[in-house]
Amino acid sequence: MLYVDKHPDIIEWGSEEIVIPYKSPIDGKWHRYFPDFYIKTSKGDKIIIEIKPAYQTKEPVNKQRKTKRYINEVMTWGINSSKWKAAKEYCSDRKWQFKILTEKELDIK
Repeated sequence: MLYVDKHPDIIEWGSEEIVIPYKSPIDGKWHRYFPDFYIKTSKGDKIIIEIKPAYQTKEPVNKQRKTKRYINEVMTWGINSSKWKAAKEYCSDRKWQFKILTEKELDIK
């Protein structure tokens, strides 16, 4: 947060302030998604940012043995991809950008 506070090109930002409705593939119901950050730059760009561990940004590999861990990974992937699809549509309608950042982009070891 210090980064966005001190970055000269970021003129406005918020954390979990935007609400995006999405339909969950798990229960078929509508839920509310609160992306991690909203940023507005001095050039007028508006960006919604979601921060996730890299392993959660890829669909789990289908496994023969359906362990609780594997089932949880599949459910997490389904929910996340539904949220991200809704966020991409939300941003597209407004000519905004949607970005998912992981520890790789944030240079976290």
